[in-house]
Amino acid sequence: MTVASRMMDLGTETAFEVLAKAKALEAQGREIIHLEIGEPDFDTPNHIVEAGVQALRDGFTHYGPTPGLPELRQAIARNSREVRGIDTEWGQVVVTPGAKPIMFYVLLALAEPGVEVIYPNPGFPIYESMIKFAGATPVPMELQGSTGYHPDLHDLARKITDRTRLIIINSPENPCGSVLSHAELQTIAGLVLERNDLYVLSDEIYKDILYTGEHYSIASFPGMAERTIILDGFSKSYAMTGWRLGYGILPEELVPHITKLAVNSVSCAASFSQRAAIAALEGPRDEVEAMIAEFSLRRRIITDGLRKIPGITCPEPEGAFYVFPSIKETGISSAEFEERAMNEAGVALLSGAAFGEFGEGYVRLSYANSQENIHKALDQLDTFVRGLDK
Repeated sequence: MTVASRMMDLGTETAFEVLAKAKALEAQGREIIHLEIGEPDFDTPNHIVEAGVQALRDGFTHYGPTPGLPELRQAIARNSREVRGIDTEWGQVVVTPGAKPIMFYVLLALAEPGVEVIYPNPGFPIYESMIKFAGATPVPMELQGSTGYHPDLHDLARKITDRTRLIIINSPENPCGSVLSHAELQTIAGLVLERNDLYVLSDEIYKDILYTGEHYSIASFPGMAERTIILDGFSKSYAMTGWRLGYGILPEELVPHITKLAVNSVSCAASFSQRAAIAALEGPRDEVEAMIAEFSLRRRIITDGLRKIPGITCPEPEGAFYVFPSIKETGISSAEFEERAMNEAGVALLSGAAFGEFGEGYVRLSYANSQENIHKALDQLDTFVRGLDK
């Protein structure tokens, strides 16, 4: 079969590839500890499940409006006003099956040949993949372990050219766990406002999973609501990965273009999932808070444990549920570390190089697993790394 040449520009998420390899080993009788997948290991809170079940019984099994049910869009707008302090109108909200479509649609709408898009690297691998697919030039914004994976904003200023149309930021960040400060966001906002046709795609999917301070959205700075596309969803905050529901909060002029792309691809998000999402936004948060508190405990366990392994250095993450330790002193590449950790230590994790060129020398571990399994994985990784010198 001859496929279009643009398919060569599409990358992938290696987390699913590593998961498949781990499952194959488990089918052979091997025990594998899963620290590769970015998915909360908690069930969706019960009141959300019940709302979804009731929606099915109430007949929410048909097509809905492409940009989302009005009642959910209104709930998202209210939540954004409360959480971000942004004067959000519900007409600015577009709901999609998962948050990735917002990313894809925004890049298809704004990026094209001759345009540059700045994105975090190491970063979510789909950023670079979709930038290339849209025909634009990806320009990496390096995140260094020495700075706790915070960007060099002087370097960012130098990277902005007349061809730059979009800057992607992700806070809290996947894979590094870093969180952009108020001052950093203010500086980025200033750089954007110096130009007339420069926008920000602010990926805030992990906004609720913070361990210190509070979440700031770049859209809350003066003049930035009109320049910012907020990407968010329900998968991480409410353990709703399988419900497939995300959304964008967009400048008003962009809404019809994003809606048109949705019409041409997914039609609409599932109506019963949207009814459940209303319950997520408006219901009790005790289970969500308990999940975040548990993640905070695991963060300390995995960070402290990794720091005790020779050849590994590990900044403590500020948000999300990943650690991104340096393995440079072990003397092996990220890809080899990933492969051997699974085969020799029984621990599934991800090569840092899967998150971009500046991820080489690092690996990502998700602590969306039990404390018992994390302790066990640390012991097995310690034995594996110490054995590299023999």
